[in-house]
Amino acid sequence: MSFISHLECSATGATYDHDRFRSVSDANAPFLVRYDLDALKGGVSKDMLAARAPDMWRYLEWLPIPGPDAIVSLGEPMTPLLPLNRLAEGRVFVKDEGRMPTGSFKARGLAVAVSMARSFGVTHIAMPTAGNAGAALAAYCSRAGLRSTVFCPDDAPETTIREIAFHGADTYRVNGLINHCGEIVAAGTEQVGWLDLSTLKEPYRIEGKKTMGLELAEQLGWELPDVIFYPTGGGTGLIGMWKAFEELAAIGWTGDKRPRMVAVQSTRCGPLVKAFDEGHDEVKEPWENVETLIHGVRVPKPFGDRLCLKVLRESGGFGSMVDDDETVEARAMIAREEGIHLSIEGAACFVAWRQEVRSGRIKAEDHAILFNCASGLKADLPPVETRIDRTRPIDYSRFL
Repeated sequence: MSFISHLECSATGATYDHDRFRSVSDANAPFLVRYDLDALKGGVSKDMLAARAPDMWRYLEWLPIPGPDAIVSLGEPMTPLLPLNRLAEGRVFVKDEGRMPTGSFKARGLAVAVSMARSFGVTHIAMPTAGNAGAALAAYCSRAGLRSTVFCPDDAPETTIREIAFHGADTYRVNGLINHCGEIVAAGTEQVGWLDLSTLKEPYRIEGKKTMGLELAEQLGWELPDVIFYPTGGGTGLIGMWKAFEELAAIGWTGDKRPRMVAVQSTRCGPLVKAFDEGHDEVKEPWENVETLIHGVRVPKPFGDRLCLKVLRESGGFGSMVDDDETVEARAMIAREEGIHLSIEGAACFVAWRQEVRSGRIKAEDHAILFNCASGLKADLPPVETRIDRTRPIDYSRFL
């Protein structure tokens, strides 16, 4: 059974029935799903959880899904925590979300959102995306028998644009940024009749992303880490994990300790970091001249900026902007030294951790979690030019 109680406006606290698929509140703010936590606490135990299959749906009581039959799944596993043994002496762990269906953590949010959309009778979903979210939407819509339409900035990674179309979505390149794609989706909602699944323009992707926090807590024996570095574009996962930690504390499964949440962005697109550093509770102006190679953070002004900044302040966290070139170098180094193929966003989290240890904002001995949001195979790799001509004598001294 679902323990969902109601939807809550994140700006005003006003409550709404969860009787249909709602977009945003009357205050044009994101919704948050609220639960009867007392009933939830009595409906599940840690022992019950431990006996379940090691997948995302083990946390069904914390999700709005009306029941197991409503789940749209592509097999969402628990993802591993990998220690950085050489580069951080095992004190820092990578949460490798590249193991999820379609190769990214977007699968968590889209699995729940598409499940809920289908349960409410939705037949056509549209979204703007820099890549990974669109791939997940297309795959889950195909799985659910729904139509999907996706709009991508034309400089989004070619691999992911093709992946979106390959999964069956009507896919369009747009000569602009993700916010321009979002404007197209919003403007077409009434004319076409599709459901706008833009980031935080509906309440359920947060709930899917929330499972990252639930899973992390369980993997750590219900003890939370000191600090979490999270690549932040729209911020759904940042908000969702903090919500998970609040709900776990409310039912008494974790103590008072909460991790410091660090939003990782690029020096070429860091609107949340800039707003945080300047003491604002929202992003005042969209970031101009977005040129970062870290595609997952290419969001000039997140719709959920207030919620993201609230999480940073409540957690005692902060924002960290990293250099693109340094991130590219770190990604290659981590693959060589640790055997872990990070996405460019995951590598950005390592660079942020390293620079914040140097800055003194965190301690080298802190238990830190770095979120790798996608498979490294989503991004381009350097060419290999070395060759061997088997028809000529081979100089084996070159291999010494």
